[in-house]
Amino acid sequence: MTADTFETLPATMRAMVLHRPGAPLVPEIRPVPQPGPGQVLLKVEACGVCRTDLHLVDGELPDPALPIIPGHEIVGRVAGLGDGVAGFAPGQRIGVPWLGWTCGTCHFCASGRENLCDHARFTGYQIDGGYAEFTVADARYCFPLMESAALPSALELAPLLCAGLIGYRALRLAGDTQRVGIYGFGAAAHIVAQVLRHQQRPFYAFTRPGDGESQDFARQLGAAWVGDASQRPPERLDSALIFAPAGPLVPAALTHLEKGGVVVCAGIHMSDIPAFPYADLWGERMIRSVANLTRQDGIDFLDLAPRVPVHTAVTRFALADANLALDTLRRGALQGAAVLAMD
Repeated sequence: MTADTFETLPATMRAMVLHRPGAPLVPEIRPVPQPGPGQVLLKVEACGVCRTDLHLVDGELPDPALPIIPGHEIVGRVAGLGDGVAGFAPGQRIGVPWLGWTCGTCHFCASGRENLCDHARFTGYQIDGGYAEFTVADARYCFPLMESAALPSALELAPLLCAGLIGYRALRLAGDTQRVGIYGFGAAAHIVAQVLRHQQRPFYAFTRPGDGESQDFARQLGAAWVGDASQRPPERLDSALIFAPAGPLVPAALTHLEKGGVVVCAGIHMSDIPAFPYADLWGERMIRSVANLTRQDGIDFLDLAPRVPVHTAVTRFALADANLALDTLRRGALQGAAVLAMD
C-alpha cells in the first residue's frame, strides 16, 4: 500500500450499491478501498441523502459509472493518505462534496470555473461515494470541518456538503436581491432560508399544494409569506430560487418577478420548461442554472455557516436502510434532510 494509514483498518466494509437504474440499492461487503496518489481515505461517519441521489437511482441522470456507491454529502475522518497528500491529520473530520475531480488545466478550470470542467467527475455518480463505511476522495476536493462540543454533529454537518453548498451558490447567482422566492422547501431551502434570515432579506416560500407541514416549517424559519406554487405572493420578487425539479415552476416564477429579476434553477435535473409568453421575460428578467460548485463556494459557505449559525433538520437512517431513506425523500415525507449514519 503506497499510503500512510493511521489506524488498523478492517479488510472489508459494508456498502449500498446501485447496479441498475430503477432497481433498489444492493447491500454488499466490499474491500476497504486504498487511497491512490492525491487521495484521502475516509472512515465515513455520515452521508446525506440528496435528491440528486434519487435522480441517479431513478435513472434520470445519464451514464452513471455502474455499479456505483451513491452519496456525495460525506462527513468522515481521515484514515489514510495517498502519496503526495499533505495538510490532513489522522482522525481529522473532513467533508466531501458532489464535485469530486476536475482536470485542472482546461479554460474553465484556469478561470476559476472548475464547476464547468468538461472532464469533471462527480462523487457518487462516476466516483464511489459515501453510502459505505469507507471511501476515498481527491484531496483537492475535501474540506476541513471545524469541530467542538458546540458545533454540529456529523449527521447535522452532512447536508451542508450539497444542500447547503448548492443553495449558497444559487443565492450568490441571484445577486444582492432583497425579496427572494424559494420554490420547493426541502433540504437546500431550509438551509438557504437561514442564511437569508441572517442577512435580513425576506424570503417567500412556495410548496406543493396541500403541503401543510412544509409550509409550517417555512414559517418556523421566518418566511415573510408562505403559499403553494399556484398562488401569488403579496409583492413582486427580486429573485426566485427553484429547488424542486419541476420545469413548470420556471414560467410561474417569472410571472412573480420584478423587472430585472432572476430565476435560478438550482437542480441538476429538471423536467422540461413549458413555453411561456415573451412578455413574462421582457423587462430584463433572467433565467439561469446552477452547475455544481467550486471549491471557493465550499470555503466561503463553510466559513459562513457557523456564523449564521446554520442548524440542519435531519432524519437519521441506518446505512442498511438507504432504500427506505430514498423512498421517504421520493414521497416528500420528511422535513429537512435524510442522513445515513454509519454507526
